[in-house]
Amino acid sequence: MSESHPSNQPAEPPGKTHAEQVLSDVASLPALPGVYRYFDAQGNVLYVGKAINLKKRVSSYFTKNHGGTRIGHMVSKIARLETTVVRSEAEALLLENNLIKTLNPKYNILFRDDKSYPYLKISAPAPLPDAIKNRAACDLSVSATGQKDSQIASLKANPDWFPRVSYYRGAVEKKHHYFGPYPSAWAVKEAILLMQKVFRLRTCEDSVFANRTRPCLLYQIKRCSGPCVGHIAAQAYAQDMMDAERFLNGDAREVMAELEARMMAHADKLEFEQAAELRNQVAALSNVLHQQSVDNVSDRDVDILAVKVQGGRACVNLAMVRGGRHLGDRPYFPVHVEDAADLDDADETDAPSAVRSVEMQVLDAFIAQHYLNVPAPPSLVVSVPVDKGLLQALSEQTGVKVGAVHNPREQRRVWLEMAQTNAGLQLARLLAEEGSQQARTRALVEALDLALDDLEELRVECFDISHTSGESTQASCVVFHHHKMQNAEYRRYKINDITPGDDYAAMRQVLLRRYGKLAEVLAQAKQTGETPAGTGRLPDLVLVDGGKGQVAMAREVFEQLGLDLSLIVGVEKGEGRRIGLEELVFADVGLEELVFADGRDKVYLGKDSAALMLVAQIRDEAHRFAITGMRAARAKVRMDGGKLEEIPGIGPKRRARLLQRFGGVRGVALASEADIAQVEGISHELAQEIYRALH
Repeated sequence: MSESHPSNQPAEPPGKTHAEQVLSDVASLPALPGVYRYFDAQGNVLYVGKAINLKKRVSSYFTKNHGGTRIGHMVSKIARLETTVVRSEAEALLLENNLIKTLNPKYNILFRDDKSYPYLKISAPAPLPDAIKNRAACDLSVSATGQKDSQIASLKANPDWFPRVSYYRGAVEKKHHYFGPYPSAWAVKEAILLMQKVFRLRTCEDSVFANRTRPCLLYQIKRCSGPCVGHIAAQAYAQDMMDAERFLNGDAREVMAELEARMMAHADKLEFEQAAELRNQVAALSNVLHQQSVDNVSDRDVDILAVKVQGGRACVNLAMVRGGRHLGDRPYFPVHVEDAADLDDADETDAPSAVRSVEMQVLDAFIAQHYLNVPAPPSLVVSVPVDKGLLQALSEQTGVKVGAVHNPREQRRVWLEMAQTNAGLQLARLLAEEGSQQARTRALVEALDLALDDLEELRVECFDISHTSGESTQASCVVFHHHKMQNAEYRRYKINDITPGDDYAAMRQVLLRRYGKLAEVLAQAKQTGETPAGTGRLPDLVLVDGGKGQVAMAREVFEQLGLDLSLIVGVEKGEGRRIGLEELVFADVGLEELVFADGRDKVYLGKDSAALMLVAQIRDEAHRFAITGMRAARAKVRMDGGKLEEIPGIGPKRRARLLQRFGGVRGVALASEADIAQVEGISHELAQEIYRALH
């Protein structure tokens, strides 16, 4: 297939500007609903779109004169197309956005958010024995005489009878109960704190629960009912758990009424201690309801979506209401808004409705992509109208009718105004940060006199070495591109077969592993004149955290690989102390020195330099990424590799006693020598040996 070339002559017929195979494929398309995908000559996906009539929609790209617009620029790159026929417009829409999420096409509006949403999880309780079921729901495990009920006390060995409330992120299991999703981890933790204050549900791990012999601090401050030591009957705890679930589902008023009724019943029976406990619970719940302002709110599950477009960027602010409670909000910033605007406008030629605004297109793209993986609530409150076909597709996907309200009233209007305000603030913050970051990029390019036409394309890779006295040596590579750190492109390298603590050998190894294969491909492409598809690119700048020694090692590697030495720059201590990003404001002395591998004179960057801010940001990120990897590797060696049974003098019995006492190897590692020595069969000398082995 011949590669298509862009043309600036609008009068030329399509056959001269597009591959014949592409035009042949277009001519053979059916007049049915479906999804189409455009690819360039290298196989990269350019655009994914949907159509009610594939033949009519796709043909419009090649029969109309798009001039110098973004559509024309994209069409000039099309070398191949693929289509998929579906049964309806709704199916086409769902497939389109599945492909957008999977393929990340260059000319679509993309919402890249790979993190799953957090949930509040209540574990499923195990069935209670009949003897326990028959006890009164509010019966306490300690009798009035102070004697502990042996039947209830035995329950502490089985934490499954007392469900745990916890923070959870990941795939859900049907046997457990999940509430959410929540917009942030902070919102989940706030909900857990609420569960502790009002219903006193446990949050401890099962291993900790099973090995408690006395109540913990949470029990003392009335944030837990102490089921681990038998201070609450299983039935009473189950009642608290059910009340908590009903509260999270939005039945707060009914829960409060029942608590008040139970409180009065205990008071009538002169059971004042139980009545006082319920009184405190009612007071805590009343305080929560007052703080969260859920009075007279009929909506239980609603998402509020506000969109703001400015300066070529966009923000969609998502606020969540679950169980009648406002859980907070979360901003999303799509990419390719400008590139996609004209293309998505063109898609409206299939529809009889008027052309949709950029805000509408952005919101449609967000709703379609976001609710592919997140359950859609039955009600959406939106700042701009939503495509009816999109709502129909969501309804078919979820099995629940999804509606959208534009120009809402009363409480919904208050929520929408809050979301719109937050969208504006978040977008203003983003534009300010991007302007600052672009200024830093420009300052660095000018300081190093880099031959770069487009600042957006500046790519910097930075390397750092981290270890503890030679143990668990890790090298990190972080990437700065498009004016920001590209977390998805970060890499860690485990360094082996070197003398412990030899940072130069570690740097040599990581550079060879990073650029060795790429150098071979580039050398071969130079000989043949053809670059294989999918070949990566060398960065415009390679930063190494170190001075002349590290730069000399990097120079040796690049000379060996036949790469350009001018790419290598070392970040060296200046005359004063080393300046990190967090120290710039407070530093009074000192310069950063940039050392070059190709023999150029050093460049000195003062503390007020915007270029220094960017160098410090990239270097500090490389250091952070390296040290967290090193600590994780070290912890794995010490906690998993350093098994207790490998310590001389620790057999199966002593190991079992240690694990039972401290709840696991991590608990043993956190214990002091004196604590370890208190375990039966462990002498002071052996406790010292265990402590040394785990530290």
